Amino acid sequence: MKRILLPAGGAILATGLLAAGLAGTAQAQADNTVASDPLAKTAAQAAETLDFWTKSNNAALRGAVAFTPDALEVSKISSKGGYTNDTKPGSTAPIGEEKKATVKVQNVNLPKTIGKVFFEGRDGKLYWCSGTSIQSQYRNLVATAGHCVYDLAANDEVVSRWVFVPGYYQGKAPWGVYVGKQAFTHYDFDVYEDLDRDYAFVTVYDGIGGTLNKPKAVDWKTYDAYKGEKFVKDIEVSKAEYDKGKLDPATTDYYDVDPGKAEEATGPDYPGAVVDRKEVSKETYDDAKVGKGQGFKFGEPVTEIVTEAQYNAYSGPGAKTKDAAGNFLITHYYVQKWYQPGKVDRYVRLTPYIVVHEVKSVGRLGDNVGGQGFAWNQPRGKYVRTFGYPQGAHPDGNKPFTGVTPKWIYGKTATNYVVVPKYKVEEQVGLKGTVTGGYDGGPWLYKYSNAKRLGYVNGVTSLIADTDGNNRYDTITSPYFDGETNVVYKAAAAAWSGKLIP
Repeated sequence: MKRILLPAGGAILATGLLAAGLAGTAQAQADNTVASDPLAKTAAQAAETLDFWTKSNNAALRGAVAFTPDALEVSKISSKGGYTNDTKPGSTAPIGEEKKATVKVQNVNLPKTIGKVFFEGRDGKLYWCSGTSIQSQYRNLVATAGHCVYDLAANDEVVSRWVFVPGYYQGKAPWGVYVGKQAFTHYDFDVYEDLDRDYAFVTVYDGIGGTLNKPKAVDWKTYDAYKGEKFVKDIEVSKAEYDKGKLDPATTDYYDVDPGKAEEATGPDYPGAVVDRKEVSKETYDDAKVGKGQGFKFGEPVTEIVTEAQYNAYSGPGAKTKDAAGNFLITHYYVQKWYQPGKVDRYVRLTPYIVVHEVKSVGRLGDNVGGQGFAWNQPRGKYVRTFGYPQGAHPDGNKPFTGVTPKWIYGKTATNYVVVPKYKVEEQVGLKGTVTGGYDGGPWLYKYSNAKRLGYVNGVTSLIADTDGNNRYDTITSPYFDGETNVVYKAAAAAWSGKLIP
């Protein structure tokens, strides 16, 4: 450990203070370990955040990109051992597994708990990280990386408009959108940017689902008074309805007409001109020029065999003949017809729309997708399965991941600690895996069960490293989850958030 926590009041000076000192130890540890900051303090702020991400058919969600902070992508790491656990190993069971035995089966089934963390950085750009729902008293908690909550480039200010969308896929939020209420981190990360504590636990309001951004046709009075997103749409109508509307404007919407235009002959070089063929007599065809132009020949004459009735009925301008075998023939002659197309009158009713949120509360996060368990002070060198949504590029510019679907890494964590002096990292855990930005914040799950898709969060992706110098990331790291991590987690897991919609 890099810090030593003392009871309140400092060193114990006399036996009379012993009991008081010991009683204050737990509170002192919490006070010196846990930092928390509000993300959306009020229901109004949360509602604004929800509207920001979901308006215009979730346009902001679709427009976000993977968070790839250069400061957290490293080219050289080293390792060391010798760490001693600060407390005994421990764990908290996943939601639904509180009284059940742990299953040790491993495979690639994706957990429902994972999703994308969306936020607005202090640079005004929209990003995502990865995260997971995790066990908590009120089933309202998300685990992710600390740097996916605090903007380290902006003096540790919390990011704006933070939401979690489990199961996110191309603008869809199958289990709703969950607005962040309060972020819990380690005091050393909040104050000193200690990346050995690069984790965060975020309480979220109950999810919002339903029909988001549904256009609703309204009258002009409602449209003019509405302060939210709105638009006017042209609805094509008949001339009779248009004429009625013009005569009775007090009881109809505004009408307009797109006037028609007759077809107009042009030259071949006129903008938008098109060419068609025009049938003419043999004499006109013979006199026509060859090339590209109005009235110039349009290909070779076309001769067809017809019935006697068709032959007798045809009145020109082509030529009628019979061949030696007695077949009835009609020969057609064509010249070029260059023109600008015309159009007919188009009548429209201008219909006003407002964009409304016909939404409902979908309940608590943990009730909808479950929640992973939590484990701390576990041994290194154990197998874990990690999940996340990579999208960023490798240092050589190669971009193998789209960020559309989650990816996974399965492997054994390093037995020694990762050391990155440049970023004051001394006690992180490494895992081999080739992923890129956007994967950060994703959970490291210990004892992951295939059948139940549940395990124990024992880390979150913090750094992404190229350790062999080939300009391709090959290692990810996580803070080691120790007893102090458990103190932060338990503070967050006991925090209530509530509903945005009754």
